[in-house]
Amino acid sequence: MSCPLNLLLFFLLFHLKHASSQAQDGFVFYGFDNRSLELNGNATVGDTGFVKLTNKDGPFYQKGHLFYSLPLQFKNSSLNGSVFSFSTSFVVAFTKSSQATGDGMAFVISPSKELHAAMPSQFLGLFNITTNMDPISHIVAIELDTIQTPEFSDIDNNHVGIDFNGLISNVSFTAGYYSDDNGGGFTKLLFLSGDPLQLWVEYDGAETQLNVTIAPAVATMTKPNRPLLSLKQDLSEFLLDRMYVGFSASFGAVRSDHDVLAWSFKMNGQAESLDLSRLPKLPSGPGKKLPILPISLPFVGVICGLVLAWLIILFVRKIKYKEVLEDWELQYGPHRFSYRNLFLSTNGFKDNELLGRGGFGRVYKGVLPKSKIQVAVKRISHDSTQGMREFIAEIATIGRLRHPNLVRLLGYCRRKGELLLVYDFMSNGSLNKFIFDRPKLALNWAQRFKIIKDVASALLYLHEQWVQVVIHRDIKASNVLLDSEMNGKLGDFGLAKLSEQGADPQTSYLAGTPGYIAPELARTGKSSTSTDLFAFGTFLLEVACGRRPVEMEEVPKKIFLVDWVTDCWGRGNILETVDPKLGKEFVAEEAELVLKLGLLCSHPAAEARPTMSSVVMYLEGEASLPKEFSAEGIAQENKVRIRARSELFGSWLQKDSTPSLTITEKFTSSGR
Repeated sequence: MSCPLNLLLFFLLFHLKHASSQAQDGFVFYGFDNRSLELNGNATVGDTGFVKLTNKDGPFYQKGHLFYSLPLQFKNSSLNGSVFSFSTSFVVAFTKSSQATGDGMAFVISPSKELHAAMPSQFLGLFNITTNMDPISHIVAIELDTIQTPEFSDIDNNHVGIDFNGLISNVSFTAGYYSDDNGGGFTKLLFLSGDPLQLWVEYDGAETQLNVTIAPAVATMTKPNRPLLSLKQDLSEFLLDRMYVGFSASFGAVRSDHDVLAWSFKMNGQAESLDLSRLPKLPSGPGKKLPILPISLPFVGVICGLVLAWLIILFVRKIKYKEVLEDWELQYGPHRFSYRNLFLSTNGFKDNELLGRGGFGRVYKGVLPKSKIQVAVKRISHDSTQGMREFIAEIATIGRLRHPNLVRLLGYCRRKGELLLVYDFMSNGSLNKFIFDRPKLALNWAQRFKIIKDVASALLYLHEQWVQVVIHRDIKASNVLLDSEMNGKLGDFGLAKLSEQGADPQTSYLAGTPGYIAPELARTGKSSTSTDLFAFGTFLLEVACGRRPVEMEEVPKKIFLVDWVTDCWGRGNILETVDPKLGKEFVAEEAELVLKLGLLCSHPAAEARPTMSSVVMYLEGEASLPKEFSAEGIAQENKVRIRARSELFGSWLQKDSTPSLTITEKFTSSGR
């Protein structure tokens, strides 16, 4: 008798233990319940119990997560792994910090509650550059996006999307609902209105139908009959047997609150309807009332007197310490740092924190006092008119650009005549030192080819994918920075210019670095995307050859890299120009492609140069170089190139620097 009893107790204990690690099939929360919900990242609990995924009053670049603590069984193992039906409803609210906003939030079904490797900003705390669109992520998300990100093909800056394993939505639509009262008309909703919004996400496992509905979270509003998004999709290929459910939010250089007020969920059934009267109050939310205090009239007089005195002090201080705020600052609005914080972060701009120097100032390494984030602070010469022009160009341009291969501008500072720009810190510094300055740091071919493609991707975004055309005007190895993983990021937008898509993107004065300046730019002083292509071509050659665009012979005379490569190609030995530090450790087909593409992009005739979209296709192997492109054609056009050099630089050049065999001999024998 004891044996069966022991077995019974064993199975009972096993069942209880197994049940304790499994979630119930449904739940409902009004605010935070620390017994069943988990927070991580920057998520906190508000004063009234709501969950604050990100905090607009906290540091920059936040991500926050809220997860139900136990996994849910999403698949039916007895029915070929089909996904069960499920339903959820939740109330959220957004609060922007100024005229700009953070990036948004998402309801997420994830195989893990730990998303530490995910990035903030446009990645919503769900993915990073590597995991985005990776099929092994097994993440299903309903995104509520408040920034239009071209790299993710966003439709606008106020939309709902259904995402599988990445942030390029399978289907998306502007936030709103179809009213049942006015004949099914569409009413737009603004996430950044600050008003709570209710969403319903429902999946029918039998019909493999996923619906998303949204409406204002008010007592008089019922769930609309017609969903905002409806997608026929079997989720079994994206979801594992057991998954976690929750929320994720993030922002970058512009801060916002992302709050969760209530949440209900049900597996194999309809989620419990939320009682909106039980929602926790937001600090500035609807229905907040000031308490009525039984105070006496004399006390009121004292309080009013103190308030009046306080207002007078504030008014005087505001006038005394009023800062200059120009129109362009209101328009573009990146974060403004205090000079005191930047001074402390760089140890008073000491020389031992100096990362480098340029024509208009110096760059220092810094660590922000509160957040401990490493930054690079560019301090521009305060007495330079060109420095002010460069400063405003960088604020107006890079402050609004968002691409993984562009150096990110975090903010700026103005103090009297001093101009300071604050960037992400690139731990490996400039590409220049790996190519020219330190032979021991020489990059292998795979790293060089990857960096070339990184810069090409950034230029494609600037020229063709952003809302405006951005002409960089100073593309060179010293303006390409490398992060800790040796990813290439294009920086230094001090000479950048904007124009509208489809317009003629030209400037009216000469800018750039000798050796990277196109012939037509030398003649007219007008920059375009084509002159950027010329500089990019020179960049390709210097990375592949490990040599500067212009070098000096023993007898004062300029030797041009593009002429030398052209000469070697004409003699059938183009691979002789590959950086000797690589030895034979390079992929010949890739090296030949880079060298020839460098010559094509730096073609003396602007109309012969490709677009950046074509360049990216060549580098990715999706297209071949034009058949009519030849060494003979390049050599015939070199007279145009040399004449333009002479017109632009005058005595800086020796006019007899025509490509010849002696160029190859001198360049090769330099022994660098």
